[in-house]
Amino acid sequence: MTSRTPLVLAASAGACALALGVTAPVIAAPASGTDDKAMVSVFHGVPGLTVDVYANGNELLGDFKPGTVTDPQSLKAGTYDIQVFEAGKSPDGTPAIQKEIKVPAGANATIAAHLSADGKPQLTAFVNDTSKVDAGKSRLTVRHVAAAPAVDIRADGQTVFKGLENPNEDTAVVNTGTISADVVLAGTDTVAVGPADLNLKEGTSNIVYAWGSADDKNLALATQTLSGMESTPNAVHAGGSGAAASSNSSDQWLAWAAAAGVVTLTGVLVSRRAAGRRG
Repeated sequence: MTSRTPLVLAASAGACALALGVTAPVIAAPASGTDDKAMVSVFHGVPGLTVDVYANGNELLGDFKPGTVTDPQSLKAGTYDIQVFEAGKSPDGTPAIQKEIKVPAGANATIAAHLSADGKPQLTAFVNDTSKVDAGKSRLTVRHVAAAPAVDIRADGQTVFKGLENPNEDTAVVNTGTISADVVLAGTDTVAVGPADLNLKEGTSNIVYAWGSADDKNLALATQTLSGMESTPNAVHAGGSGAAASSNSSDQWLAWAAAAGVVTLTGVLVSRRAAGRRG
């Protein structure tokens, strides 16, 4: 039997006409002791805008489509001047988004290009928690990167995360199994996403991005899964292929990795963690 554990954010094709975004396959967490390296992936959460991404003036990603999570790559930790242009636009012009993103050594990080709460494109760097979890447990992280007000996350009708605002996140270690929940506007019963189920496997870190725009009625979800957080030596890892969510982003990211000696990754790390908060 699967356990029914509080806390989830999942897509509902019917409710609110929402669509599930691209799901990145299970990705192995990096080994400890990575010295000056960091594992970095990118999530594109700006709806309706295919982009080219530059770092320190070098093109890293071309024709990068919304809802895509790239394959993680091992890069030198540091600071990158990230510029995001509408696909095909000259890098000499004004970028749609620009920011310095800083990634610390040894971190597993995801850079999200997304809308602010009031609908302005922005970049946020999140550090992914890859610490061990107990046997029979999984980690769930919900990231609010949509042009939408604060939300509460409910499980079986019970509020478990309160007042999550863009561009913050909440995290909890939960039992493995299927979790059923929905997302509502903070302090109300107005459903924004769900209800739906999410299957959480032992030793994984499951990251869910709520992205898009409430006003434009294109809210969507994308997920990223990291494996290798099992606490017991006999636990079975749930994968590790790290395949990109889109067919061309892996090759493009190899170019980023190759340019790591010239380019370094930049920005302010935003990470609000609430372990097992209950309302």
